[in-house]
Amino acid sequence: MQKRQLGRDGLVVSAAGLGCMAMSGMYGPSDRAESIATIHSALDAGVNLLDTGDFYGMGHNELLLSEALRERSRSDVVLSVKFGALRSPDGAWLGYDARPAAVKNFLYHSLTRLNTDYIDIYRPSRLDPNVPIEETIGAIAEMVEKGYVRHIGLSEVGVETIRRAAAVHSIVDLQIEYSLMSRGIEAEILPACRELGIGITAYGVLSRGLLSGAWSKERVLAGSDFRAHGPRFTGENLDHNLSLVATLQTIADAKGASIAQIASAWVVAQGADIIPLFGARRLHQLHDSLASLEINLNADELGTIERTIPKGSAAGERYNAYLMQHLDSER
Repeated sequence: MQKRQLGRDGLVVSAAGLGCMAMSGMYGPSDRAESIATIHSALDAGVNLLDTGDFYGMGHNELLLSEALRERSRSDVVLSVKFGALRSPDGAWLGYDARPAAVKNFLYHSLTRLNTDYIDIYRPSRLDPNVPIEETIGAIAEMVEKGYVRHIGLSEVGVETIRRAAAVHSIVDLQIEYSLMSRGIEAEILPACRELGIGITAYGVLSRGLLSGAWSKERVLAGSDFRAHGPRFTGENLDHNLSLVATLQTIADAKGASIAQIASAWVVAQGADIIPLFGARRLHQLHDSLASLEINLNADELGTIERTIPKGSAAGERYNAYLMQHLDSER
């Protein structure tokens, strides 16, 4: 497994990370034993960056990680944790809380569930519109000084917020969606991060399954799967997006790879400062994703992919209207 430096703080991580959200019901039911086996396999393959959120299953994901890491050396793992999302017992999203007192409260719960003394990267999951970003980052910086947090990250915020946060404390990375179908960061956000020495941890590299090559119009989603309400997965939008995906088949065949591997390899090819988070919850998904790290796309192939799925060609927003309004990165 190749290693890369994330940001300017000297943090070294694997060339890809494991996103653990799908292991806690966000994409429908998951299997505990399979999830733990996937985490173990990722670690055995050299993946050291594990990404979670305290609201993934409202603590379930952190407890799952704690169980999976019980026999592992803590120093071999880089734990990235998002906080701040509020949910009701029926699973509805209620907004975000990034007040300084809330930061410390969320952190205490995460440290307890993860059974660890520190978190490597701690980040607000979204910008809280009621709290200046300086106050949120300042509170995390206090936790860095006390040793509870090693590095500070951001998630789904725009350039102004990134600059204001970086003025308070060094920021190691921005976690944000980036794929062939979601390229909004390229115009302003990515250049700003590169100027400031902030890495990118890219989630949704397969556009939540659309770029997997295995999606179909007939697929029935569980009620707990938030993609069931995603604009890109419904009606004519889905028809259009699947037609885009189908055009990658020729490229994949020529490389002896899957469509998913080509889509992942494209993200990897965008720069050494971009670390893809593979959202695998099953062993075969993990192995397929890791194989993409061995695929080198040359300039001609990258040009063909660009012409096949040009920027802005996907139909539908990334999230439904309610969730989109919380994306500072889209403003």
